[in-house]
Amino acid sequence: MKNSPNRIAATVFGAVYVLVGLLGFSVTGGVDFIATEGGLLLGIFAVNPLHNIAHLAIGAALLIAGLSNVAAAKATNTTVGAAYLLLGIVGFFIAGTAANILALNPADHFLPLASAIVLLGVGLGAERSARVATA
Repeated sequence: MKNSPNRIAATVFGAVYVLVGLLGFSVTGGVDFIATEGGLLLGIFAVNPLHNIAHLAIGAALLIAGLSNVAAAKATNTTVGAAYLLLGIVGFFIAGTAANILALNPADHFLPLASAIVLLGVGLGAERSARVATA
C-alpha cells in the first residue's frame, strides 16, 4: 500500500528529522559533543552535536522504513514513538543534570512527546483501522 498512513507518517517525519539534524549543525559550532547546554535551533530547541546525530539517525530510520513497506514503517513508527515517549518523560527529570547528554531544554521535552503521540497513534492504530474497515 503506497498510501499507507504508516508509510506516509514515517516518510514525512523521517524527512523532517533528517533536515532538523542537518540544520542543527549550523548552531552547534563550538558546542562540545555531549554538552548539557547546546546551541538554539530556531531560537527555541537546544541541540548539541550528539543531538544532531540522533536526529539524523532517527530520521534516516523513519525515511528508509517509510520508503520500504508498510510493515517496516509500522514497526519503526511504533518503536520511535515509544522511544520518544520515554525521552519526553525522562527529559523532565534529567534537565540541568550531567545526564542531559542531548542538551535537552523544556521545548525539547514537548516536541518528542508530540512526535510520540502521532507516531504511536499511527503505528498502533492506522493499519488496524484500515483492515477492520475493509473486513
